[in-house]
Amino acid sequence: MKSILIKDTTKEERIRIVQQGLSACGGACDYCNGCDNLGGGLVDSFYEPYINGEKEIRELNEAYRPHTGLVR
Repeated sequence: MKSILIKDTTKEERIRIVQQGLSACGGACDYCNGCDNLGGGLVDSFYEPYINGEKEIRELNEAYRPHTGLVR
C-alpha cells in the first residue's frame, strides 16, 4: 500500500484517497448519517485540510472520533 501522508502524495492523489474512503458504502455522502455524520452536511469538506496539505488524515480522524459517541 502506498503512503497516504501529505509528504508522499499530490493534491490530486489526496482527493482520490478521500473520495475512495468516503465511497466505501457505495452511496452519496452529503447529509448522510451512515458513518455517524449525524446528518452534518458535506463530509468531504471535513477532509479539506488534508486535501490542501495542512493536516494529516489521521489528525482529522482522531479529532472527530471523540464526537461520535462510539466506544473504541
